[in-house]
Amino acid sequence: MTTVNGKKVRFGEVKEINGIRIETGSGNVFRDLGLPNSRLRQAKARLAAEVNAIIDDFDWTQAEAARKLGTHQPIISALRRGRLEDISSERLLGWLGVLNKDIEIRVMPKKRSEPRILVSAVG
Repeated sequence: MTTVNGKKVRFGEVKEINGIRIETGSGNVFRDLGLPNSRLRQAKARLAAEVNAIIDDFDWTQAEAARKLGTHQPIISALRRGRLEDISSERLLGWLGVLNKDIEIRVMPKKRSEPRILVSAVG
């Protein structure tokens, strides 16, 4: 269950507004698409988004980012385009360390049917 505009709605709830069918998402697009390992995919996507945001903040070219992160430009190109299949979560975590970010991973009791993985980079 999630809250939208102050109202509680359930994942998968379908409504029609002005002739447009709207289905409430779970908050995890990978789960909504029925992909395996949806929680891990979402965590990896969040890590990649953090690295990409830092690259944007520094206004680095892909070549500059590759040098700073100790990798090759084609890997950064894949990262920038969201093609993460050849980039491990561990590698993303390492890059965040190189970029002077602390990583916090919290494990909490399960509050809903599917456990959550929360990842944040701070610093």
